[in-house]
Amino acid sequence: MDRFMSESVDRFLHYITVERGLSPNTLAAYRNDLYQLVEFLASRNGVSEGRDPWAHVNDQTIASYVLWLHELGYSDTTRARKIASTKSMFSFFVDDGVVASDPTENLGSPRVGRSLPEPLSADEVERLLAAHPRDATPESRRDSAMLELLYATGMRVSELVSLDLDDLDLDGAAVRCFGKGRKERIIPIHQAAVTAVRDYLEAGRPKRQSSRSARAVFLNRRGARLTRQGFWLLLKSCAQRAGLDGRITPHTLRHSFATHLLRGGAQLRHVQELLGHASITTTQIYTHLTSEHVRMEYDKAHPRA
Repeated sequence: MDRFMSESVDRFLHYITVERGLSPNTLAAYRNDLYQLVEFLASRNGVSEGRDPWAHVNDQTIASYVLWLHELGYSDTTRARKIASTKSMFSFFVDDGVVASDPTENLGSPRVGRSLPEPLSADEVERLLAAHPRDATPESRRDSAMLELLYATGMRVSELVSLDLDDLDLDGAAVRCFGKGRKERIIPIHQAAVTAVRDYLEAGRPKRQSSRSARAVFLNRRGARLTRQGFWLLLKSCAQRAGLDGRITPHTLRHSFATHLLRGGAQLRHVQELLGHASITTTQIYTHLTSEHVRMEYDKAHPRA
């Protein structure tokens, strides 16, 4: 990888980290996308040569890159993200004096239809929550606490596994989490979640605690903080036992949390705050799900439907 170009990318990544407060996951996606762009440019004769390789990049070069992404078979959503990363970086380069003009200025993105998340029914959630092994091991207690807490709060999985002990207020039935951009929010939790978390902290976590992760709430067998991948494995296992295999994604309980609250009469603005959405338009996707539910109930109940 061209050193000058990679250093330019790193300078942009530092800028967006400071200015936008991006989450580590979003920052990692930017880094992967832009390093892939650098590798593509380096593979083209002449693009990465000389002291100012970015000056060789023009709109035709970028068009070739977009075509290359399409030929690799990336989905519209992934290509749209990679294009957005590229456009954002070149906008920074223009402001920073790295390039005189923006080769992505007239570049459009693939049209991406917003797919509606499929929530579980309340009965399906109960099946999932009851599907972990009941053998009283530290892992069983942990899995129960994580599933209960995820559905009680609607947190992202990354927020769940990032919880530290001082983020929990079980006496006050609340949890603090840090969402995208390190924005803090306090989420109330119901008694079933409080009970499950307290049981894990008292009878499960002490058996796995080590100096490797003294602050982390949820630990793996080695005493380190459980990763998102580790949680995904346990979630898939529970889904199989509950007969929900193929219906579950890491965000399923978050989607179900939001949908069930709205169907129960919660205000959209309150759900937005609980989910940690910066814009209410992001939360509004769940109103389509509740509208579909209302329509189904109407069709079943109205005598002339």
